[in-house]
Amino acid sequence: MAKINGLDKLTYAELLDLHERVGVAMIEAKAAEKRAVREKMEALAAASGFSLTELIGGKKGSVKGSKIAPKYRNPKDSSQTWAGRGRQPLWLVATLKKGQKLESFLA
Repeated sequence: MAKINGLDKLTYAELLDLHERVGVAMIEAKAAEKRAVREKMEALAAASGFSLTELIGGKKGSVKGSKIAPKYRNPKDSSQTWAGRGRQPLWLVATLKKGQKLESFLA
């Protein structure tokens, strides 16, 4: 590993700034390398008559666990929402047991 001269002469604030800039540079470098590798893989697949999704699977634009817009909202607390998927939240279950209709909570 290369040694960087002069680090011991930097102040704490300068080291923090350097740390932030290195973090940003690492994120940008990772994204750039990821794009380059993906382009190479797509070119290799295309040269053989395939698309990359045919070879490695997956659906474009569909990511498991992706967020969707809330469909239902608690009128008493607008921060409590439910997208209509999975288990119903406790606030909704409690109010439905009291006789309210699900449609009354549409966002």
